[in-house]
Amino acid sequence: MTVLRDADLAAAFDHAARSYDTLVAANPGYHAHLRRSARRLGLPDGGAGLRVLDLGCGTGASTAALAAVLPGADLTAVDASAGMLREASRRPWPRPVRFVHAPVERLAEAGVRGPFDAVFAAYLLRNTADPDAVLAHAYGLLAPYGRLAVHEYALSGHPAHRAVWTAVVGGCVLPVASLLGDGPLYRHLWRGVVAFDTAGELADRVRRSGFDRVRLLPLPGWQTGITHTVVARRPAADAGEAGR
Repeated sequence: MTVLRDADLAAAFDHAARSYDTLVAANPGYHAHLRRSARRLGLPDGGAGLRVLDLGCGTGASTAALAAVLPGADLTAVDASAGMLREASRRPWPRPVRFVHAPVERLAEAGVRGPFDAVFAAYLLRNTADPDAVLAHAYGLLAPYGRLAVHEYALSGHPAHRAVWTAVVGGCVLPVASLLGDGPLYRHLWRGVVAFDTAGELADRVRRSGFDRVRLLPLPGWQTGITHTVVARRPAADAGEAGR
């Protein structure tokens, strides 16, 4: 099952950037779910004085969710698609947000350095060639006890949830996207979710990356069993550091 990767995927997102927000706005609960996942970071005092990194910010929907839930946080948002970032920068932000054009593996070259108090990654991991490497980068950018929230299409494994996903994308999203010339991106979206981790596998992947206090939390509405939040924490010290 072929999915887009790296430069091809970034180019597809560039092409779809102008219509992307219109399509996702038709998804009931899309923005509310992002805000729910942002709240699940559990940061105190509206994020006052804390540094938060939005990995794979796209057109800024996830960044807007963070800004709404964490009005006091210092936000940095990064994405590999220049087109998506242009759309994000056009939003009316209530306070400055630092936007950076770079893939995750080149953040240091782009001047993005930790430690961050939290990392938020929405709809990112399944779009990367190496999700474990992305999680390792997120781990390295976090301060001890820093928090991670992965908001992702990750199916429960129940056949009914896969059937709902296929029906919604195939019957509603793909026809409109194809008319806009963005069929390849949304076919990737459908195939990528089906080929990616189940929700339980995603939580296990986060745990294997060294995070602790890993929790898998469902999201409501038609996306029950389809979209989940995985929240976790970087421990105080790596095992090798603890004995020093």
